[in-house]
Amino acid sequence: MTNDEQLMPRSVRDSQSETAEIVLPNDANPLGALLGGRLMHWIDMAGAMAAHRHSRSYAVTASIDHLDFLVPVHVGDLVILRSSVNRVFHTSMEVGVKVWVENYLHDDCQHVSSAYLTFVAVDGGGRRVQVPAVVPESEEQQRRYDDAGRRREIRRENAERRNAR
Repeated sequence: MTNDEQLMPRSVRDSQSETAEIVLPNDANPLGALLGGRLMHWIDMAGAMAAHRHSRSYAVTASIDHLDFLVPVHVGDLVILRSSVNRVFHTSMEVGVKVWVENYLHDDCQHVSSAYLTFVAVDGGGRRVQVPAVVPESEEQQRRYDDAGRRREIRRENAERRNAR
C-alpha cells in the first residue's frame, strides 16, 4: 500500500469497535462492585481498538478526559464498550468510548460511563506518523466531530495554563 493510499480518508464506521466483558470476582471490590481502575483499563483498550482500526498503525494513549461512573456495575454483569474515532488531528485522534452495563437476568441495560481519549499514531520506532482524516457520515457523527474540535481547544488552553505556572 502506498503512502497516498494509506492516508485516504476513512469513515467513522471503519473505526467502530464493540467489546464485551463479564465482571468476575477478580474485577470487583469487597462489595462486589466493579473496580474503577478495571473499567478504566477496559475503556483504554476499547479506545485503542478504534484508534488502531482507523490509523492502521500503532497508537498510544496520550490522555483521557474527565471520567464519571454513573451507575454501579456488579459481579456477573455484562459490560459493553463501544468506541469510534471522533476526529483526527494530523498525528493524533480523539476516540469516544461509551460504556453500558447489561444485566441479562433482568433484561436491563444502563449507561455507565463515557470517555474521550486522545491517541497518537506511531511507527515501530515510536515516531509520530500522520493519520488519515475521518469522515463523519451521520448528524450524530458530525456533532461528535465538531465537539472534538472544541474539546481539543480546551485541552490546549488547560495545557498552556499548566505550563505557565
